[in-house]
Amino acid sequence: MKLIKGGVCAAAGFRANGIHCGIRKNKTKKDLALIVSDVPAAAAAVYTTNLVKGAPLRVTKAHLADGRAQAVICNSGNANTCNANGVEIAEAMSVLVADAVSVKKEDVVVASTGVIGQPLDITPIAKGMEALAAGLSADAEGGKAAADAIITTDTVAKEVAVEFTLGGKTCHLGGIAKGSGMIHPNMATMLVFMTTDVAISPAMLQKALSGDIATTFNMISIDGDTSTNDMVTVLANGLAGNDEITEEGADFDTFMRALNTVSIQLCRMIAGDGEGATKLLECKVTGAPTLEDAKKVAKSVICSSLLKSAMFGADANWGRVLCAIGYSGANVDVDAIDVAFRSPKGTVAVCESGAGIEFSEELAKEILLEKEIEILVSLGKGAFDATAWGCDLTYDYVKINGDYRT
Repeated sequence: MKLIKGGVCAAAGFRANGIHCGIRKNKTKKDLALIVSDVPAAAAAVYTTNLVKGAPLRVTKAHLADGRAQAVICNSGNANTCNANGVEIAEAMSVLVADAVSVKKEDVVVASTGVIGQPLDITPIAKGMEALAAGLSADAEGGKAAADAIITTDTVAKEVAVEFTLGGKTCHLGGIAKGSGMIHPNMATMLVFMTTDVAISPAMLQKALSGDIATTFNMISIDGDTSTNDMVTVLANGLAGNDEITEEGADFDTFMRALNTVSIQLCRMIAGDGEGATKLLECKVTGAPTLEDAKKVAKSVICSSLLKSAMFGADANWGRVLCAIGYSGANVDVDAIDVAFRSPKGTVAVCESGAGIEFSEELAKEILLEKEIEILVSLGKGAFDATAWGCDLTYDYVKINGDYRT
């Protein structure tokens, strides 16, 4: 498994582009992305659990009913949610793509992100489609342009890709993501588009994605808000030439490792770029009696506003970790819990057997001033572990969301 460049264009047979078409007022910000496979591909997706869902998700779910897709269109700056003509606009986007790149409109994944409840005008999208399609590229620049075009309050574009081998064939899997706010565990709470040249059946691709998100994208939390529009999709066009994966086995396991590698990298990027964030937080839980208990504890700690605030201030207030564990709903023995903080500056143990221990506040401060911090929790009662990702809670989070719409 080797990390490579290229994002969604790392896999054979995929082209991408991103442009500014006029949805966003700021002309320096791209706002329309397109990803196209040279051939029809197996497709899988997971969607937000919010009952209020953007029209693009409803259209995409219908389009992917047959497990196939060939293109992804995504605009930023407007969520196309809670609009009377939302489905009509999303379907119109599919038609524009179909006409521009000669695919079936039913084979188009549609996504939108941005302000909720604001009508989306199809005019700039229609006017920009020719340039968007003409600029499609299989080079890394194409993937980067698409990654730039899907972000909203993100401060950086997010893309990653890996290379691996299946049955002697060199394969690739890459992805781009947007996500900075309105992110909380309960799939899916961001936009992620992944592409691969692996040959895999739609059923096994869906099985792989549904299995992977439980320990990756479902374990991120920025602010406790679950978005209305977000989803994760994967397109697999089979151009690597491997024998099609149609059942579990060694090849499926290798594909799962590749998928997990990309997912975790994107999770870290999303969490580290949370709105107003200055630090990436990673809570690693070990010694849990069950996987579900481990996940509950990791999520609870990473979601704690008090703990997130303490991390912003580089305050080793470990009591907030235990507090979050206590209300997590997990089966834990409080008297067996150990807690430590770790960063590139070192590790400091702050709690053993559920009680505080002496530690250097100076060392703890130095450790917690780093950009990436690990919160290590040992429950001491089993063999299961889990990891969750989040960020610190800063003054800027309120500033960003205080006037997000206006």
